[in-house]
Amino acid sequence: MKSHIESLLQQTIASFQQQGIVPADFQARIQVDRTKDKSHGDLATNLAMMLTKVVGKPPREVAQLIIDTLPKSSHVAKVDIAGPGFINFFIDDNALANQLQQALNDDHLGVALPAKQNIVVDYSSPNLAKEMHVGHLRSTIIGDSVVRALAFLGHNVIRQNHVGDWGTQFGMLLAYMEELRAAQGEQATLELSDLENFYRAAKVRFDESTEFATRARQLVVKLQSGDAYCNKLWREFNDISLSHCLDVYQRLGVSLTREDVHGESAYNADLDQVVADLDAQGLLTESNGAKVVFQNEFKTKEGEPLPVIIQKADGGYLYATTDLAAMRYRSNVLKADRALYFVDLRQALHFQQVFNLARLAKFVRPEMTLEHMGFGTMNGEDGRPFKTRSGGVVKLVDLLDEANVRALELVRSKNPDMDEQTLTEIARVVGISAVKYADLSKNRTSDYVFSFEQMLSFEGNTAPYLLYAYTRVAGIFKRAEDIDLSQAKIVLEHEKEKDLGTKLAQFNEVLIRMTDKGQPHVLCAYLYELASEFSSFYEACPVLAADTDAQKQSRLLLAKLTANTLKTGLSLLGIETLERM
Repeated sequence: MKSHIESLLQQTIASFQQQGIVPADFQARIQVDRTKDKSHGDLATNLAMMLTKVVGKPPREVAQLIIDTLPKSSHVAKVDIAGPGFINFFIDDNALANQLQQALNDDHLGVALPAKQNIVVDYSSPNLAKEMHVGHLRSTIIGDSVVRALAFLGHNVIRQNHVGDWGTQFGMLLAYMEELRAAQGEQATLELSDLENFYRAAKVRFDESTEFATRARQLVVKLQSGDAYCNKLWREFNDISLSHCLDVYQRLGVSLTREDVHGESAYNADLDQVVADLDAQGLLTESNGAKVVFQNEFKTKEGEPLPVIIQKADGGYLYATTDLAAMRYRSNVLKADRALYFVDLRQALHFQQVFNLARLAKFVRPEMTLEHMGFGTMNGEDGRPFKTRSGGVVKLVDLLDEANVRALELVRSKNPDMDEQTLTEIARVVGISAVKYADLSKNRTSDYVFSFEQMLSFEGNTAPYLLYAYTRVAGIFKRAEDIDLSQAKIVLEHEKEKDLGTKLAQFNEVLIRMTDKGQPHVLCAYLYELASEFSSFYEACPVLAADTDAQKQSRLLLAKLTANTLKTGLSLLGIETLERM
């Protein structure tokens, strides 16, 4: 309905241009918002106040002129002017009911599909030299939920797991394996079964031995130069680490597969060309033996230029080089219209610099957008980044294990007579959902405090609350299996029916907001509000005990659309639903 009002206002502006009321080249930024006070209608716009200088009349006069010119619509029951010149729209109840009826019969719940785009989404992207830890959670699940929503809206979504499978850490691992094999022979390969300990031991050697560190850096250059021995060992490391990542993805319910892995190594063949192209354009400068780019837009607080290092003095490449190659690939090969990067906010300056350089060097098409979807940190209750009690980084699998144990205790306490198999399955869904939803429901740009107690609560904006809300709605239909709804019609009579219907009709605009800004918390907030609206509706409007059959059928349809919307919304967040809890 919001898009319909925006269309009416666009037509009004076009009419003003034809009449010479506003200039023919005038570009109006039309904004239509939901009202907080229903006495002010359902939707409102401040367009009249934005046009007052252009039209040369007071806002209320401009508002009246807009209303007089506005095309007639059966969707709008009334339009009036409020305050200094706000225009309020009251939506016709029958039009809203018809919209909801159509949504019930549509696989996309009435969501209007926007113009299709090729959208590359860079997310998760762990370093493959060690196990995934809690620091990888946000990129993985925030990126995955946005990917799901973009695909639901009909876009061609290209998942890119830009894993860290190249660089110094691999030189370190290669050097350590070299040492072990000199001492143990081929048996040393067995130690790779515990990659985390292998990495830790290699890091100790790297830190304590200058000779070892030098050899590690030399091996990085050999690896990047295509040395067969180094590449063979490198593939062993990657296969073990990738298998671990894919196990975690499956457990988290994340849609990434091995086919989506396109790591730093994929661009190795293009890195020399990146350097050559930057040099040919006169963008490269030598600094202390390294090849760098200085951009006027980026300086230190003291006014000194900030470099983008393209190639180190020893010939090695850095993240910037690989990212530039990736951007060129995503623009010229994948033909991306948008490229979204779900990476820690602490990398904001890096992305500002490389995005700017990619455009300066014409590595990306002018119409392609590059968007850093940065996120804050997951903190412990001490307000610092989440750690183990001993101060180490928490492995992601350990976090999920604990969530499962706690969820099982919770579900068992509420269902003491339930069989163990059912308890275990419910606990699996609740535990994983609680961890994911606690993160997704927070604004991605904010830091947040991780709390098992809060995320497993059945009160407030939590996964258990929403999962239970869905089972309550679905439970109505277990008691209404014999009721024929094939000819039923939605009729909005009671105030709470209208409130629920209005909230259901907002699903479209919520998904657009979520995908435009890469903010899953917008969808989380909507689903929580929808569950709350249904609860109010259910208390005020008896469903199975309604006064008439027509009323009962109408309310069952509202309940059905609510269940469908909750289930679809949660699935777009990567969260399974349950039929019983």
